[in-house]
Amino acid sequence: MICFRVTLLVMKAFLIDLDGVLYVGETPIEGARECLKLLEKKGYDYRFVSNITRRCRSSVAERLKGLGYDVGPERIFTPPLAAVERIRSSGKEKNCFLLTTGDVHKDFLAGGVEPSEDSDYIVVGDAGDAFTYDRLNKALRLALDGAEILALEMNRYWMDSDGMVLSTGPFVAALEYATGKKAQLMGKPSPDFFDMALKDMGVPARDAAMIGDDILGDVGGGQKVGMKGILVKTGKYREDQDSQLGVNPDLTLPSIARLVDHL
Repeated sequence: MICFRVTLLVMKAFLIDLDGVLYVGETPIEGARECLKLLEKKGYDYRFVSNITRRCRSSVAERLKGLGYDVGPERIFTPPLAAVERIRSSGKEKNCFLLTTGDVHKDFLAGGVEPSEDSDYIVVGDAGDAFTYDRLNKALRLALDGAEILALEMNRYWMDSDGMVLSTGPFVAALEYATGKKAQLMGKPSPDFFDMALKDMGVPARDAAMIGDDILGDVGGGQKVGMKGILVKTGKYREDQDSQLGVNPDLTLPSIARLVDHL
């Protein structure tokens, strides 16, 4: 078992972010693969919880494989899975207006939710160049007609291979401002999203730690549901934000590779 020198608490499992923790762009974080192997060798369970919304679950697993990580789709939890469950449990017609890009629509189709231009649900992910005026205006009109806004994530930005880029949050904020509606968050730091992965491992929050490069969504979000929060200084980590955001990590590491020093 793992003993945190700072907290003196024993951990049984980990939730781990992907982008910025295992890799940045197309470059794996040095030592991360070895860390995951050691976790398995020592008997720790773990799941990946990522706000990736441009790829479906199987596509995420394929990308990880290409970066040298042997991770099955069943270990990966992304916001589309939570959105599908939300729509399926609503009792309404199972379709949604997808404001996304990439192949993430495959997760909705696999879950029995059809993409539609006219729906009671607007699902907003990281649409990149697909955040056009026409698509945003379509979402606006649906919301004004009564559709609910489901935000797959609300991050402000993320670290791409060539620098910081806008994420979903600014566009969700624009829709909220224009419509006067509050979006429902599907991904991190939604407690329900964390709970989905914890239940899959059969581990209570008090016995788990969240590892990420986002001090608010990963560390702060994990702490709010009872997990320990481990911050890594890779990805979009910015040292000048540490003292400004009111979140104190239980442990701060140069990278996930250094977790081995605490196992």
